[in-house]
Parts: sequence; C-alpha cells; structure tokens
Amino acid sequence: MLLEAIALSHRYADGSMGLDGCSLAIGRGSRNALLGANGSGKTTLLQHFNGLLRPSSGSLRFAGALLDSSRAGLSALRRRVGLVFQNPDRQLFSASVIEDVSFGPLNLGLDEATVRRRVAEALAAVGMTEQAGRPVHHLSFGQKKRVCIAGVLAMQPEVLLLDEPMAGLDAAMQSDLLAVLDRLAKQGITIVLSTHDVDFAYRWADDIHLLAAGRCIASFPASELPQQAAALHQAGQTLPSVVALHRALAARGIVGATVPRSLETLLATLSLEESR
Repeated sequence: MLLEAIALSHRYADGSMGLDGCSLAIGRGSRNALLGANGSGKTTLLQHFNGLLRPSSGSLRFAGALLDSSRAGLSALRRRVGLVFQNPDRQLFSASVIEDVSFGPLNLGLDEATVRRRVAEALAAVGMTEQAGRPVHHLSFGQKKRVCIAGVLAMQPEVLLLDEPMAGLDAAMQSDLLAVLDRLAKQGITIVLSTHDVDFAYRWADDIHLLAAGRCIASFPASELPQQAAALHQAGQTLPSVVALHRALAARGIVGATVPRSLETLLATLSLEESR
C-alpha cells in the first residue's frame, strides 16, 4: 500500500475529536473516495495524509515507511502528496494564474526552464493554458479549483488529495473537473478525495472508504457497494440511486442481475433491451 493510516486519532485544541482510531490503506495508482457525512473525519484525515496535522496517537506510513514528522520529513512528504482544499481562496494568493502555479516549483529551487515546463504541463493538464496570464480574482469558482490542482501538479506529486472537490460546482463544472481527474488517474497519479455524494463515489472510485465519527468503518472496492447497505447506513448514507432503481427493475425482470455504476449505463442497458 502507498499510504496508510494506522489507528489514527486526533483531538483538536478545543477538545473535539477529529479522528478516533481510524485505520485505512490507499493503493498505489487507485482512485479513492472517502465517503461520509459532514463531521465524519474526512477533512481531518486528508490533512494528516499531507502532514498538515499531526496525530494525537496512531501512525501514518507512506510507501511503507513511518512518517518522518521533522521539518525536512514533512517537506519531503508534501512534495509527494499534494492537498487541494475545498475552498480555493484558501490556497490561491498570487496575482496571476501563472505566478500561483509557479510558486511551489520555484520554492523547490528548480531552474527557470524546469519551472516553466512544469507550469505549462500542469496548466495544460487542467485545461487552463489560455488563462495563464489572467488575474486569479477574475476566475470563476470552478476555474480557481482547477488552478489549485495545477499548483499541486506542478510539484509532480505521487498522490493528489482533494477535499470535497465537487462542492460549489454546477453540473458543467463538475463534468470538466471529472475529466481532469480521469486524465490524472490514467497518468498513474493516486487520487484520494472526500465526498458525501454516494452516487458520485460509486460512479467514479476504484475503492470506497466509509467514515463515521472519526473512524473508517469499512473499505471495499466500489463495485461491492450495493452489498454494503448496513455500513452505508452507519455512515449516514443511502444506497446510490442507480442501485435502488436497478433493483426495482430487476424485480420486474426488466434488467439482469449485474448492477451498473451509473444511471447513464443503466439507461443504455434499457435501450439495448428495448431494441432486441
């Protein structure tokens, strides 16, 4: 496993519990959804994976090695594990897009040509090349999110962490961002994102990790989610809409036993059945 939380607990300064003995593992090159209600520990866990927070107890492993919590160790971790916040305004601080995306590589002490190449590749990856010279404050919310991702990609991380990346985006923006994430996954980047949208998690992820009250109560391949109704309920979630609809259709003999991962796939199956 590439990234592991082992009995991880975190108590905030006000005494509230963010994580309570949370354990889960992230496979290299996989697409992972941390699924749970607000307050379940998703954001806290992501911030531990990036070294932004330190555990009260338990441990973290990256590439098989225990996390080095020294300043140098955390700096090395953040070059390999990048975090994109839910609110892009927490992450963007430079005047223009190109300046913001350049910030991380410049801080690595890279030469000018290497920085330019990394920035160009990162902006191209998120479809923001034509916006490179624009002031950050002139961008839409969705464009700001993509610039945040580009800033992390310019560091060439092995793992991309995203906190509620679809929050605040309309359907078109969500589709654009999903295309970006799919391209990155095909390049071999491990992606871990938090969400409370069970339909999206089921459609997109390779693996799903259910969080409730600061614990990971279940981890499984996304294809097994229809069999996880009890764990979903414990995590404050319902079965995906496509699963409920498929079961109703299957009970009437309209479709077969295989559960599709999206409504689009189910509709395509129904169209095929009608054409026979």
